[in-house]
Order: sequence, then structure tokens, then C-alpha cells
Amino acid sequence: MVSPPPGAGAAAAAAAARAGLRVGPAPRPLMGSRGRLGSSGNGGPGEGESGEARKLQEGRFARGKRRKGKGKAGAGQGGRGSGAEGKPEPQTAKEAAGLGIEAGAKAGPAEEGEGGGSVEEGARRIIRGDEGRSEAGKEAKGRDDGKKEEWRVRTGRREDARPGRAQGRAGQAWGRPAGAGAAMAAEAEEEAAARESAGRPAAGPALWRLPEELLLLICSYLDKRALGRLAQVCRWLRRFTSCDLLWRRIARASLNSGFTRLGTDLMAGVPVKGRVKVSQNWRLGRCRQGILMKWRCSQMPWMQLEGDSLYISQANFILAYQFRPDGASLNRQPLGVFAGHDEDVCHFVLANSHIVSAGGDGKIGVHKIHSTFTVKYSAHEQEVNCVDCKGGIIVSGSRDRTAKVWPLASGRLGQCLHTIQTEDRVWSIAISPLLSSFVTGTACCGHFSPLRIWDLNSGQLMTHLGSDFPPGAGVLDVMYESPSTLLSCGYDTYVRYWDLRASVRKCVMEWEEPHDSTLYCLQTDGNHLLATGSSYYGVVRLWDRRQRACLHAFPLTSTPLSSPVYCLRFTTKHLYAALSYNLHVLDFQNP
Repeated sequence: MVSPPPGAGAAAAAAAARAGLRVGPAPRPLMGSRGRLGSSGNGGPGEGESGEARKLQEGRFARGKRRKGKGKAGAGQGGRGSGAEGKPEPQTAKEAAGLGIEAGAKAGPAEEGEGGGSVEEGARRIIRGDEGRSEAGKEAKGRDDGKKEEWRVRTGRREDARPGRAQGRAGQAWGRPAGAGAAMAAEAEEEAAARESAGRPAAGPALWRLPEELLLLICSYLDKRALGRLAQVCRWLRRFTSCDLLWRRIARASLNSGFTRLGTDLMAGVPVKGRVKVSQNWRLGRCRQGILMKWRCSQMPWMQLEGDSLYISQANFILAYQFRPDGASLNRQPLGVFAGHDEDVCHFVLANSHIVSAGGDGKIGVHKIHSTFTVKYSAHEQEVNCVDCKGGIIVSGSRDRTAKVWPLASGRLGQCLHTIQTEDRVWSIAISPLLSSFVTGTACCGHFSPLRIWDLNSGQLMTHLGSDFPPGAGVLDVMYESPSTLLSCGYDTYVRYWDLRASVRKCVMEWEEPHDSTLYCLQTDGNHLLATGSSYYGVVRLWDRRQRACLHAFPLTSTPLSSPVYCLRFTTKHLYAALSYNLHVLDFQNP
């Protein structure tokens, strides 16, 4: 082995001093919070081997016998480990820089001794070690920044959920004044919006990175089951698949989802996905039955719904009740009581903040809903069986075989505009949505059709519907669904669907009651669902108008208390049926 020439050490020290480097033994390693640095050698060529040996021994002792192999690897890489668990710790920037200095200090004298290199070359190697240390520090800093960014993205949702605490921590950390709360809130909202827009899953197929317009177009071809499964993939897809645009097509094909046949949304403020979910209960007949009200004596009630209020007739009164938030129960105290008839109320409608009622005393009553204003006047010689009001016009039908037209204007109440001789008892009546005509349903005791359409302005007969009604096939309920379509039911046990554009001689669709019972009332959602009330055992039937057979039947009374369903109404969540002694509810939202 060739020894260095005399004076080489002093020359190397002088060169290192000129370069601004520290020459001497390596600094003592510092204690860490998660482990302890192993003792290293002095960095010279003679003590390197003993330093490595001490590192191996301390690594083996700290890590234990079970992780002996990992202890060797950790000690060879830097001698840093966790004293409690014996796991190798990641190398920090300071440690990497220290190892670079040691490597440069070792490599310089060794190569100089072996290859005869100069002192300047050793100094250059030491400088290269310093540059390596700076590059390692930058790399470690980049890794720390990446980890901080990843942690910020992971905890972004939690910070959004607690904006007050996030802002408080930010103010304490950076010493911002309390007056900057509004600016901080605005910045937090902007960051939340940015994270929301960029909250798509980073991993997964490239399909999710398409623009939202294309994703909406693709997902619009999925059925409700596929959309439900897609919503279980991740939170972002759950929010994305809850969009009303994806469920609108499915809702229009569902039962009682709040969409008419023309596509009009009757419940624009309610999420469409929730309505489709409740619609499945209507299709499957899943509901919970209950009783809202009971009466002591037998009655023939009629009812109407408006918002969160229920109006129902009891004897010669009309009572208004408010629903509780669940929609399946009522407040005990009525909101209002409307009286004025001497006999039972046979029928009533709600129009223009008014209640227009028809009584068994032959009178028509007009009540303002939000005041005590009440007017009644004699309209027919016998009981008034039916009444309708639209566009400021009242039409009424009576047992005296006449139908009359009245104005609703306060200054002209009680002035008859037209009197129409129907030559038969009038059981039902309805005004066209175009306010140009009205239809009457009679007892069918003559040689003419029980369904006839009259001109509202002149009172002249326009046409009659059907030609094959048997005698006694009276029409007990009739309603317009659109200006050119209407539905009827009655004693002949059929529900008939008429389209005036196709034919007035024959209905385009009909559904027969399976048990040959009289149908007292009907109601439709304007699209696919049809509900009817039968005369025996309080049977309520649900029909899908795309099918011939009955969908579901719900008997609401037993044999001793058999009663017709005099009136029924429903919303997208509940169905209400009025019988002789009880008011029943079918809850389809919470079956």
C-alpha cells in the first residue's frame, strides 16, 4: 500500500478551507421522534469497517430475531429504524445529505491513495457530494409536497363539511385577522366548487373522464336497475346518477310518478329518482293501510285535495283538515268549517279560492276558502247531484233532469245563463279544459246515450258518445283528461276511455270490473295509472292502462260493514278513499 506524500494532509485541508467546506469528523447523528440513527464511523478510510459493524449490531438488537433480514437491509442502507417496531424508516433529506458527505469524504482519500489522484480532485469529489446532497433534499421536498397534496384532497370533503373549524385553524396557523372571515368563506366556497368539479375518480376506465354531456347521453340508455348499480360504485357516480335528466324518461314510463302523458311535470320540486322509487311500490302493490277518520253514522262523503289540505263533506258541512308531515295522518282540529246547506252535501269542487258545493236541498253554495263569505241560492227543483267550476263558470246537474250554467262572478251569483233539458237524471258533469263545452253523464233510462257533450256558450247539443249502452248503464263519474280525451264509469261495471279525435261512437279502450260491481268513482294520474272505487266491500282497484287486467285490489271493509267507495283521491305517495263510515289511507311511501 502506498502512503500519501508528506504534507498532503495539510494541502488537502487548505484546499477544503478555500472551497468553504468543513473538514473534520462527521457530526454526531441527532435523535429522531420515530427512531434513532445508528452510530456511524468517523468517515475516514481506517474506521469505515468498524462503523458498519456497529451499525449491523445495533440494527439486529433493535429489530429482533424475527426481522433479522430487514434489520440488515435497514442498517446497510442507513442504520435508521424504529426502536418499538423495528421497521425501516424512509430516508429524510438530512440523512441523504449526510450520507452523500460521508461517501464523498471516503471516496476522496481512498481513490487518491490507490490511483495517485491530486488533492484538487478530492475536493471536486467533495463538492459533487454537496451537489448530490442538495438534489436529494429537493427530491425529498417534492415527495413531502406530493404527500401534503394527497392528504389535502383526501381530507377536502371533511373540511368542507366543517368550514367553521377549517377557517379557525387557518386563522390560527397564519395569523389572519378576524375581519377576513367573509373572504375566507368565499375562498373556501371556490375551493369546494373546484374540488366538486374535479371529484371524479382518478382510477378506473377512461369512460368516466368524458365530458358530463356525453356521460349523460350514454347513461340515458340505462334502465333503473343499471343506474342503481352504477350509483354503488363511488360517491361521485352516486351524485351523477341522481340527476333528474337520467330519471325523467324512466319516470314517464312509471306509474304515478308525477308526469302526465304529454310530459308535463306536476311535481317539479321533488327529485325524480325518489318518485321512481315510490312508483315501484304502486306497481307491486306494496302499501300500509290505515284509517284517518271515523263517523258515527252512515254517510255519502265527497272529498278534494289541495296542497297539504284535505276537504271532506260530512252531512251538510264541509270540513278542511291539514295533513301532518308524513301525509298519512291529519291534525285533529279542522282548519275551517263551511256550512249553508239544509241537507247533505252531494258534491263539491275547489276553484279560484272558492268551494262550490251542491246539496240535497236543491241549492248551490259558494264559499270563500280564506274568509267567512258564503252565498247559497236555489238552483234546481230537486237535489243537485253534481257540480263543476272552471274559468269563472259553474255547471250543475240535478235529479230534476236538467243541467244549468251559472256565472261565478260575485255580482251575478244566482243568475242562470242556460238551462238544458237532458230528459234524464244527471249523475255526473265535467267542463272541458278549453272551456268551450261540457259533458253530462245521465242514468241511461231513455233511448239515447248517457254521455252527451253540450256547447258551453249556447247550451246546444254538440254530440253524444257511444251507441251500445244497455238500459240502466248510468254514468256515475266522468272526467276530462285532456281537451280531446275523457274517462267514464258507472253502473255497467266498465271504465271507458274516449278519444274525440278518433271516434265518438266507440271508446278506444275499456276495462271491466272483475266482480261485476258498480264503479262509483275513478281517478287518474294523467299518464298510466287508473284507480277505481267499487260498490261492494270498499274495493279499490289499481289499473295499468297499458294492460287489460286489474293490477291490484285492496278491500277496505269486511262483510258486515260492506260499503261503496264514494270518492277517492291520490298523490304520488298516498291514496285516500272515503267510505260510509271511515276515511281510509293507503301509504305507498312507507309500506
